[in-house]
Amino acid sequence: MAKPIPVVCAVIENDRGEVLIAQRPAHKHLGLKWEFAGGKVEPGEEPAAALIREIREELGCTINITHDLPSFTHDYGTVTIEMIPFVCALAPGSPEPHPHEHIAVRWIAPAELPGVDLAAADWPVVTHYVTRKG
Repeated sequence: MAKPIPVVCAVIENDRGEVLIAQRPAHKHLGLKWEFAGGKVEPGEEPAAALIREIREELGCTINITHDLPSFTHDYGTVTIEMIPFVCALAPGSPEPHPHEHIAVRWIAPAELPGVDLAAADWPVVTHYVTRKG
């Protein structure tokens, strides 16, 4: 079996206790699903550095990582990923996130996440996040 692809994602919190989710473009894998923004870790890149880079590229904003959540593997059938999630906040002075590679972004209360059409690999992230907050 191929080695899982390392992927980072950001649970970005705002000062109202909401988290940011982003909607994937229709033509991409998992089209129109919502997700926590992030992306692939490049060879030799640290996951935290990859996340900061990906968020700058995808959302045009700067984040500070507050802590990590447990990583895990997820098999999509065609690809297996190692999901490496982090809880983050916007850095002071950062612009508000806006979609560069997604079609929409929105802030929602964590309690609303179960009603969102999230990508499958994001559900364990939600579970770890909510458990840790609780």
